[in-house]
Parts: sequence; C-alpha cells; structure tokens
Amino acid sequence: EPRSPWCCLAWSLVIGTMNSLVFLLNLLLMFVIFTIVLLPTIVVVYFGFQCHSQVLHSSARYCKSILDDNSSSALIILGFVIMSPLLVVAMAIYCSLARRLRLLMCFQPYSLAVYKGGRWCRPGEGAPCCARGCNTQLKAWV
Repeated sequence: EPRSPWCCLAWSLVIGTMNSLVFLLNLLLMFVIFTIVLLPTIVVVYFGFQCHSQVLHSSARYCKSILDDNSSSALIILGFVIMSPLLVVAMAIYCSLARRLRLLMCFQPYSLAVYKGGRWCRPGEGAPCCARGCNTQLKAWV
C-alpha cells in the first residue's frame, strides 16, 4: 500500500542519505586505494617535472647534481608508462574489496519510500547493511 506524501518524503530523505553515505564510502575507499597504488608514479613524475629546466627547474641539490634534462624527461616518460598497469592493479584491488565487503549491495531502492511493507534486505541479498537472516550465497554479478 502506498505511503502518505509526508511519510514518503521522510523515507526518501532517509534512503537518499543512506545511499549518499554508501557512495561516499565507496569513493573514499577508491581514493585511498588509488593513491597508495599510484604513489610510485606520482613520485617519479613529480621529480621529473620538478627538475626539468623547461618546466619547473628547481634549484634543489639533487636536481643540479643527479638529474639533468635528459634524465628528467626519462623520469616523466617512465612515470606515464608505469601508470597504465598500476591503474589496472588499483582497479582490481578496489573491485575485489568492494565485492568482498559487498558495498555495492548496500544501495537501497527508492521503492522502499513509496510503498509500506518494503524490506531493507531484499530476498537473496546478504550485505552487511541488510537485516540479519538474509541469504549470504548471492554472487555480485547476479
């Protein structure tokens, strides 16, 4: 049976807030994983751009004694070359973690706000944010 307009609005706000928090949790997890995995690329490209005379040309001691323009260019190229495999590794780590934690199953449909008697945990879903007693044998791709 449909809910009253005010009750529907209140439930929509609750479900929207919960879905926003789940989205922010996914975004934070993705940001942390990508930052950690791509740190070598970030460091190599940073030092390459910092010591190149046509870009930043830092007056740091290591730029004058160790890195010239050719080696700075090599660092920049190396950084961009190793970025592609590291992006694949970071995405694989994020996907496996999100699947193991079942984060994508925590999103709730807005039909819970419109109709009374909806369940927070649909049959066959076993996410940590769902009610207890749900089936935990569900595959993520189903």
